[in-house]
Parts: sequence; C-alpha cells; structure tokens
Amino acid sequence: FFFQQPNTATMGKYVQAQRKGKSPIFKAHIRTRKGAVKLRSIDYAERRGYVRGVIKDIMHDPGRGAPVAKVQFLNAYRFKRDTELMVATEGMYTGQFIYCGKKATLTIGNVLPLRGVPEGTIVCNVEAKVGDRGAFARGSGCFAVVISHDE
Repeated sequence: FFFQQPNTATMGKYVQAQRKGKSPIFKAHIRTRKGAVKLRSIDYAERRGYVRGVIKDIMHDPGRGAPVAKVQFLNAYRFKRDTELMVATEGMYTGQFIYCGKKATLTIGNVLPLRGVPEGTIVCNVEAKVGDRGAFARGSGCFAVVISHDE
C-alpha cells in the first residue's frame, strides 16, 4: 500500500499587490515620482562651517507620505547651483533659508550633526552612519528624540 501526497503547490491565489516586481505586468507606477530624497553630501564647508540654501518648492511625491522640499544651494567649486530633494519638516515654507553644517543654528529645517543638538530635541531624517545621507525617521509624521550623547 503506497500513499501519495497531493500536490499543494497549485492551491491558493497570488496576492496581486505583492507581485509588483515579478513581471512586466503589476509593476509599481513610478513615472511621476520626484526622485531620491537625501541630505547633502558632506563637503569641506559643511564640516567646518555651514552652507546656505533656499527652499524653492514643497511638493507631493507619489508613493511617499511625507512632502518633499526642493532646496537650492550654490556650488562651492563651480559657478552653478545644486538642487537637492529633502524630506520637508513641519514648519518649512518656500523661500525659507536653511543652513547645513557644523555651525548652523538649531532652527526648523536646518541640518547639523547630532553632537551639536541638545538632549530632548525632536529630529528627523537622521543618518545611521556618517555620510549615508539619511536613514531614520523619514516618513510622514516620523520623528526621533535625542536621548543622550554617548561618546
């Protein structure tokens, strides 16, 4: 007497929302997305002092809950302007000057190292490692609180 197990691989259904990366059909619609949202790459001016940028636009990015700010900086090495996309914090507005660097003041929208931020400060878009351009607290309504500085 020989008992054969039924083929269980054909039972059930695929969840269509989970098939986005499997084939040309059912892919995520990314045509209208604005781009990768990152902090500025750290250069000499940001390590020693600060760099000023102006918020040109705050826009909605499809596929993301948080609004995106288009920030324009002067290039320190060539005669041109650099445009960066950053996660917009609550209180940002178009035309606002933001400062990125070690000597920037602690105000809404500014980017500065965590060692210069006092305990109890609410922050967002925090780097996991130095130079990775933002990893933690990047979604809409997400924030992190600086608890202590461990040296």
